[in-house]
Amino acid sequence: MRFPLLIAAAIAVTASACAPLRSHQGYVVDADLLNSVQPGVDNRQSVLATLGQPSFASQFNQGDWYYISRDSRNYAFNTPKPKEQVTVQISFDQNGNVSAIRKSGVEQVASVSPAKRTTPTLGRDRGFFADLFGNIGTVGAAGAGAGPGGR
Repeated sequence: MRFPLLIAAAIAVTASACAPLRSHQGYVVDADLLNSVQPGVDNRQSVLATLGQPSFASQFNQGDWYYISRDSRNYAFNTPKPKEQVTVQISFDQNGNVSAIRKSGVEQVASVSPAKRTTPTLGRDRGFFADLFGNIGTVGAAGAGAGPGGR
């Protein structure tokens, strides 16, 4: 009688460990506020009052503002994977008025792997034994310079 109950408890504990961890990063998108910003009508001050500070601002051109919201999922200790992302780019003209609003989603997310296991190098590919025994016979070889004594 206790054995099936213990098995059911073990299965429940094991299954609960496989639940995905969910996280939200960035701006909390409010569709009504976002739709209230109109090109040609609003300016930097009204966008700031309506949407708040942007996630980041462009350093070039007219200083476009970006509002980014991302929902990620991962299991246990694995790297989080983006499931949903909303990126809103608000462009301004010379006078600071909104000229365009662009929205994009998770299709714009790029996977970048900055660290690899090997570093590519120029030249020939040498293995472990070539590195270990590669200098045998090259010390004191002809044309390599015999050192003091002139031999």
